[in-house]
Amino acid sequence: MTINTNAPKNKKKILLVDDSALMRRVMCDIINSDERFQVVEQAFDGQAAYELLKKNQYDGVVLDVNMPKMNGIQFLRALQKDKIRARIMMASTDTKDGAAVTMEALDLGAIDFIEKPVNIVYLKSSGFKDKFLDTLQAVVSSRQTNISASPVLTREKQEENTQKLVNIVRKSKPVVSGQKLVALACSTGGPKALQSVVPRLPAELAAPVLIVQHMPKGFTQSLAERLDSMSKIKVKEAAEGDVLENGVVYISMGGKHMNVATKGGRATITYTDEPPREGVKPCANYMYESLKSSNFAQIVCVVLTGMGADGTKGIVNLETSKKIHVIAQDEASSTVYGMPKAIAATGLVNQVVSLDNVAQEIIMNVGVR
Repeated sequence: MTINTNAPKNKKKILLVDDSALMRRVMCDIINSDERFQVVEQAFDGQAAYELLKKNQYDGVVLDVNMPKMNGIQFLRALQKDKIRARIMMASTDTKDGAAVTMEALDLGAIDFIEKPVNIVYLKSSGFKDKFLDTLQAVVSSRQTNISASPVLTREKQEENTQKLVNIVRKSKPVVSGQKLVALACSTGGPKALQSVVPRLPAELAAPVLIVQHMPKGFTQSLAERLDSMSKIKVKEAAEGDVLENGVVYISMGGKHMNVATKGGRATITYTDEPPREGVKPCANYMYESLKSSNFAQIVCVVLTGMGADGTKGIVNLETSKKIHVIAQDEASSTVYGMPKAIAATGLVNQVVSLDNVAQEIIMNVGVR
């Protein structure tokens, strides 16, 4: 269904794909209410959207998951197969199955997603509208598309490269003695970026790894399960009371703020329920600031792709009382160069590296058992 193929040049052209006429109308109103965007075409299933993308280019695609003829996942696979580039934002439900499908969609090149509420009243609220438009802006301004620019390593090759690095590190002496910790923050593009980092970390890593990825409640469990299935290092959604162990990756639960407290001399996960900070919940600033009173000798702070500046204030605060080493993802490999840019501007960054080299630098800085 064509709306307006002659959108003003200063507006980003959006293709809206959803089988629900009501949902299309509501989302169309939201998108067109913002001077940055205009819905130029609509499609009621993946097949119709696929045919449009074969002929036309859009600045962004808002894509539903459950549709007749060709669903969202089948649509993404078809684009991959035919090398059709697009910047895609998913509209996903918050069910367990919906979260798992969202992870698959991100694997297949969707840049980010919006949690689509069941309640039509919330769908029309300012809270949903603001979140929707912020996410859409991040997607259309992304440097990346659904087609990866670099070849993907096989799992066997990744494990072989990691083992070679482990053998090298084992022969070297650590620069800093004492217990270390890795604390990582990411947002837009993060779930896909984490697949280039976490599976390359060895089970023998001589530090726990904390991750704050901006996601709603329910989705972080699916993210942890997917990364765990791809990795030799253990990955889990962090639970209240978890005692931090070397060689384990702890992903913050969505919808709460993850902190680290020292109980009985041991570093332990604890959650707090303050309002969103930096517009997000979980917020990495809380994680970093909670580490000020920890017993870790050195904290390796890693900032990956994401819009906004979450993590910067927390790391600046942490640096006043802890020895830190800061690794930031470079602009070229970032889906959205917001969070890495913000921390780089502070002058605290020790290394700016491409995404493919992040895991290597983590291993080099914390060592292996």
